[in-house]
Amino acid sequence: MSEKEKMLAGELYDANYNEDLIKERYITMDKCYEYNKLKSSNVTEKTNAIKNLFGKTGNTFTIEQPFMCDYGYNIEIGENFYANHNLIILDENKVEFGDNVFIAPNCAFYTAGHPLDVERRNKGLEYAKPIKVGNNVWIGGNVVVLPGVTIGDNAVIGAGSIVNKDIPSNVVAVGNPCRVIKQINN
Repeated sequence: MSEKEKMLAGELYDANYNEDLIKERYITMDKCYEYNKLKSSNVTEKTNAIKNLFGKTGNTFTIEQPFMCDYGYNIEIGENFYANHNLIILDENKVEFGDNVFIAPNCAFYTAGHPLDVERRNKGLEYAKPIKVGNNVWIGGNVVVLPGVTIGDNAVIGAGSIVNKDIPSNVVAVGNPCRVIKQINN
């Protein structure tokens, strides 16, 4: 099994020293650099750049610059996706966003994690677990979503939250660690 296959399977893999993965990340970093240099008003070029970077996109989306990711092909966004400035997605595994997702500035989605065992960690080993965000989700500023988390439909995540566990649909959740504080009844 290749290191990339291990990565996508959620197993420990060599993140720091595998030449193939390093090369893929450099290619993606260059694409992000080029995207971030585009004029904000050049919507068509920005849209095409993201469509060429991500695994799947809807037709209508906005990602404000700057934006960074590790691979790009593991990211899927639905229709009417909006991300404000300074979005970071460490997409060592799949990161899926539903339709009508709104993300405030300075948010991060990290699929990658590291072993607690110092010897394995120092060898450059890590694991990656997928992140899934449902439809109609609003994520406040400075939120961090950790590996393996699912956020349900219609959820609101309060600013500054660190989401380390699944959040159900139709709730407001806040804090560090993020926890449900209110049910949303339409």
